[in-house]
Amino acid sequence: MNRLKERLKSEIKPAMAQEFDIKNPMLIPTIEKIVISVGAGDAGKDTKLIQNMADTISLIAGQKAVITKAKKSVAGFKVRENYPVGIKVTLRNEQMYAFLDKLITVALPRVKDFRGLPKNGFDGRANYNFGLNEQLMFPEVVYDDIMRTHGMNITIVTTATNDKQAFRLLELVGIPFTKGK
Repeated sequence: MNRLKERLKSEIKPAMAQEFDIKNPMLIPTIEKIVISVGAGDAGKDTKLIQNMADTISLIAGQKAVITKAKKSVAGFKVRENYPVGIKVTLRNEQMYAFLDKLITVALPRVKDFRGLPKNGFDGRANYNFGLNEQLMFPEVVYDDIMRTHGMNITIVTTATNDKQAFRLLELVGIPFTKGK
């Protein structure tokens, strides 16, 4: 069992239950899933480049990424139906905890001038979103194997009922938020 999952069960859930006075153990907030997504942009025109991006995200996540395609044509964006527009992967259970542990302990500390993740990334439904500018901070990524650096959006979906509970949960898990407001 992953050390983060073990810590969540033994330390974090009891602390959350006590802090928010939750009697029912099924109502204690927890992390449901993590979604990693990348917008392809103009890379959708090059099949080798988008496949390289998908392979990189698959390597980072530890699970095969899916190339998303446009549902309808939009002339203003020069996008046709079934045109590759992005890459996504949804992590649950063991892969989710392994990725989150790797993100907190290895990847984020490797970011240059990192001062923490912004606190304003909550969406009002107790989910947290943040973006990373490049994929090179992850130890699995070999610089020579990537064709172009790209960022990614990471969404952490929780079962909390409000942003305050979700913030406290992620804070106890170890997400490094910025200091102050």
